[in-house]
Amino acid sequence: MRILTIFFLAFLSLVSCQEPIARKPTYQSNQLNIQASVERNKKINRQQQQLIAQAIEKDSLLDFQSSAYGYWFALERKVPTKSKPIMGDEVTFSYKIQNLSGEIIYDEMELGEVNYLVDKEDLLPALRYAIKELKETEIGVFLMPSFLGFGYQGDGDKIGINQPLRFTIQLNSLKKTSTRVDSK
Repeated sequence: MRILTIFFLAFLSLVSCQEPIARKPTYQSNQLNIQASVERNKKINRQQQQLIAQAIEKDSLLDFQSSAYGYWFALERKVPTKSKPIMGDEVTFSYKIQNLSGEIIYDEMELGEVNYLVDKEDLLPALRYAIKELKETEIGVFLMPSFLGFGYQGDGDKIGINQPLRFTIQLNSLKKTSTRVDSK
């Protein structure tokens, strides 16, 4: 028995002194996952663009224009002589959020008035782009795909996942802080 104990302790000391053998990392290509994600997002965008086109057809009172960023907009109230905000300008605006059918999700009272330094503060991409399309006191209607709004997460309350939205925004005030002339 004593020999067995000595043999066991000798074996244990030999085994415990060895360095662990590193295993080689496994490599899995994420290319398939990335490609599947790209295709899924393209499909979602196509569907949302169709929904936006249907909403534009139903709203014959407004003259919608497409933007380079993938949204559509129209002006409810135009102001011919004033300039648009540019980076660094201080703006105050109010807005409401609707679904594409026009049902109110959040109204101006719930959202309140927003003070914003253009392109200097964090803001929802839909609002960031829309503000730069308006002149002081103008009201615009913006049809936004979900990737510019609340995306694949929604807002966790009233706005669902991948939901395109209609924003109605009024630019209440504009304080120019730059000396650059805006020609738009």
